[in-house]
Order: sequence, then C-alpha cells, then structure tokens
Amino acid sequence: MKSDSFKEFVLDQLRELDGLTSRAMFGGYGLYRDGAFFGIIFKGRLYFKTDAATVKEYTRRAMKPFRPNTKQTLKAYYEVPVEIIEDTDRLIEWAKKALTVLKA
Repeated sequence: MKSDSFKEFVLDQLRELDGLTSRAMFGGYGLYRDGAFFGIIFKGRLYFKTDAATVKEYTRRAMKPFRPNTKQTLKAYYEVPVEIIEDTDRLIEWAKKALTVLKA
C-alpha cells in the first residue's frame, strides 16, 4: 500500500470519536466506531455510509459513490468533500451522520 499519510490525517481529524479504529480492506482501510463499519479510505479519498436522506448532501456537492474497480460500485458509500475533511468539526458531524445511518 502507498503512504498511509492520508489515513493518518483522517484518523487525526476524527480523533474525538471515541472507539474509532481502522482496518485494512479493499486495498484501503475500513473505518469503524465500536465495531460499526461506517467509512472507507481508498486511494487518497474518504467515503462515508449514506442512506436516502444523507446521500442528498453528497450528490448536491457532485460527490460520487465508492467504486473500488470498474465493475463494482457501492452506492451506500459516498466520497466526502475535501473541504469537509479539512474541517475537523464538520468532518465529525458528517461521521456522526454516517454512524446514525447504521442505527436506522
């Protein structure tokens, strides 16, 4: 795998989320909180779990679903915009929304 600097940056941005862990998967990393899978880091991009309500904010910003290869698209995970990733408070808000999707 390439440099883990993006993964380390994302984990640092999300450090206030208790119980946050990451595991290697998909040639990238899965993000978990207390064992619940809610995000993917892949090729320098971050994706969060979405549902019918939360996906609207992603598509409004022209963000795309996770596509690990040309034959597979996971429409339940959408790319998080760079401006959100760079803003710790907003990124945590978006992560919490992704976690809420799992509880629905």
